[in-house]
Amino acid sequence: MKAHRDHGTRKDDPVGNAVPEDHASKPSELSTDKDRLLRLAADFENFRRRTSKGTEQRAAAQKESFIRELLPVIDNLERALASNNEATSHEQLRQGVQMTLHQLQQLLRSHSIEPEDSLGQVFNPHWQEAVFTRRDPERPDHTVLEVLQRGYRRGREPFRPAKVVVNDLNQPASEGAMSPDAASAPQPNEGPDLKPSTGASDH
Repeated sequence: MKAHRDHGTRKDDPVGNAVPEDHASKPSELSTDKDRLLRLAADFENFRRRTSKGTEQRAAAQKESFIRELLPVIDNLERALASNNEATSHEQLRQGVQMTLHQLQQLLRSHSIEPEDSLGQVFNPHWQEAVFTRRDPERPDHTVLEVLQRGYRRGREPFRPAKVVVNDLNQPASEGAMSPDAASAPQPNEGPDLKPSTGASDH
């Protein structure tokens, strides 16, 4: 006796046509998948909006917090200016400025910003910007002779490079402070003798 095999036909089909069950259920499955995808897209859009709004609120809160920390420093400066009269000595005024500067430095340290000491260090373009060069035979070559603007770092990375004067022993002794571009430019009567271009070719 041969065994009867069911090839996926619907047994309750009154006509007896062979309709596969998987074909009959496909429209409902596609509709369910579409609804699921639409819900996921809506949830993602809501999440994106909440995240963006939260980021803006945190940035605004950080700015407000920093301004509140800065206000006492401004108060001290205003008090120092208000007390600048004949009864206030220059030493007292200097001490007041030093206290205010110390307060500002503490504020920067609370935000992980530290001053960088470049004087006497070997010039490093990652940490310093050479504004001028000067020749000092008593100092090593390519060392920082003067700091024009202090640099600051955050952790191990520069936050603002220092503007410095760098020692250049190759610079002529008679020259004063020079910018790096001027120091590297060819001097008069140096280099090949070039004739001015006339714009026409020589024959």
